[in-house]
Amino acid sequence: MGDFLKTMEKKEKKRLKILERLFEKGVEFLSLDGVLIDDTVEVGKGTVIYPGVVLKGGTIIGENCTLTSGTRIEDCIIGDGTIINASQCYRSKIGDEVKIGPFSHIRPDSDIADHVKIGDFVEVKNSTLDVGVSVSHLTYVGDSDIGRNVNFGCGCVTVNYDGVHKARCKVGDNAFIGCNTNLIAPVTVGDNSFIAAGSTITDDLPDEGFAIARARQVNKEGLGGEKLKDRKLKY
Repeated sequence: MGDFLKTMEKKEKKRLKILERLFEKGVEFLSLDGVLIDDTVEVGKGTVIYPGVVLKGGTIIGENCTLTSGTRIEDCIIGDGTIINASQCYRSKIGDEVKIGPFSHIRPDSDIADHVKIGDFVEVKNSTLDVGVSVSHLTYVGDSDIGRNVNFGCGCVTVNYDGVHKARCKVGDNAFIGCNTNLIAPVTVGDNSFIAAGSTITDDLPDEGFAIARARQVNKEGLGGEKLKDRKLKY
């Protein structure tokens, strides 16, 4: 037990020394509880770090950022004024004034430009997102190159894997990707194009094109009641 306590005391002294160094450079800690930062990490002046944040490896955090509880960042370069809320980021570059989270996952080899919004339950992997891209919720962007000001609706997927090979998607500037869209890679979506919600896109879409690719709805009068007539309801 004595050896354990001595080891933990030594680790705690080292941890606090690292946090003190960052504090003296102008980093603000709301609490020191659970904050784990490697001595190889650099954090800019004015950045606010919440309890429970983990920063590892060669991570560089810019000035005036906010890192909330539950955030883990490894080997990333992050610009100024970026907010990362309860999310994980690995081996990627993230620009200025970016908003990530909550519960986002930035996987390795991603390059996220300035003023990008990545919302809750979004995963980005091996992709480039240009300035002003918005991916607000429940979306997967993998092996893709996304142009400026592109908007992804809820529930979109870049379908990058066919079971054998990975392929890339390319989306041009100012495109609008409607909710629940599947982009079947390899596919290119042109500048200023529009994809209707619920579409599965298998062919390239030209600049300023409009694509809708979904089954037509057919209503069968009375069939719903017939299908449910034997259902037992609890309430």
